[in-house]
Amino acid sequence: MKEKYKEYLKLNRNVFIAFAVDIIVSAIVAQLLVEQQDYLNVTFTLLADYATFFSILSFLFYYDNRKKYKLESGKTNWILLKADLVKIVLSLGIAEIAYTIVRWLSQYYFLTIDYDPYLASVIGQIIAIAVYMITLNFLISITKLYKDSNKP
Repeated sequence: MKEKYKEYLKLNRNVFIAFAVDIIVSAIVAQLLVEQQDYLNVTFTLLADYATFFSILSFLFYYDNRKKYKLESGKTNWILLKADLVKIVLSLGIAEIAYTIVRWLSQYYFLTIDYDPYLASVIGQIIAIAVYMITLNFLISITKLYKDSNKP
């Protein structure tokens, strides 16, 4: 299998793992905030979502890529690291904007039609994850984060 496809799969695996844990945490937070106004419930749930997701994703991304940026001398290849960080932050950032909008609006909608908070959180998050994954993978292919190493 081409190296770039392995990298795509690793990133997608890490995102799904982070979201799997995040769905559980967000549902618990949403249910704990059942007495809050709908907009506060959604906002605080989204804050817990970000804290959980980025903590787990950052750890997994570091773990998978800790050797990628090391030179034979043992020093860090800062040029490659900076270039890749710009691409990943750009891709994640734009995908996060789409995710935030879809997640907030969908969870708020489900709360206003009297879904249980945990269920509104889970359904809203599943919808937002689908939008996030499509956006993220599209942007990663545009930025060429994982280009073939044998091509210039």
